[in-house]
This record gives sequence, C-alpha cells and structure tokens, in this order.
Amino acid sequence: MAVKLGRCSTTWIEGPHPCWQVQKALQDEGIEYELVRHPAFPRGRRKDYIALTGQQLFPAIELEDGRVIREESKDLAARIREGRLSA
Repeated sequence: MAVKLGRCSTTWIEGPHPCWQVQKALQDEGIEYELVRHPAFPRGRRKDYIALTGQQLFPAIELEDGRVIREESKDLAARIREGRLSA
C-alpha cells in the first residue's frame, strides 16, 4: 500500500512533533509512503492541503483510492499501528 503523508515542511523536528509521530508509525509498520510537504507557516499558504483535507491542521494521509484521513496525530498513529489505516 503506497500512501501519501501530508505534513509540515519542518521534517527535521522529531520526537513529540505531531507530524513526526505519524511518519514514525508508518515507518515502524513498514508502510510505504510518499512524503508531501506543505508550508508550516503561514497557514494561509496551505491552499493545496486545505483543498484536499478541508482543514488547515497537519498531518493527513491520502490513500491510494483517493480517500483522505485527517485525525489528531495520536489517533492517526494509533490507527496505523492497529492496522486500521485502510478501514
């Protein structure tokens, strides 16, 4: 399953950062993903991301079938780890 991870452009920040938590969950579960970086600030520059998700907040996952999953990062990471990404 190849998915797209929409996240902020500050990929150098790890640890408790919300985008990193979801990216790490994808890596830990061995899920192939494409990293799609969007401007961190100002939020108004996220036009493509907002058009895709309907929200300004990161992160989000776009599945191969075009569905988009946007949840709080801890919930999204848990979904990935529980194997419920495509559910």
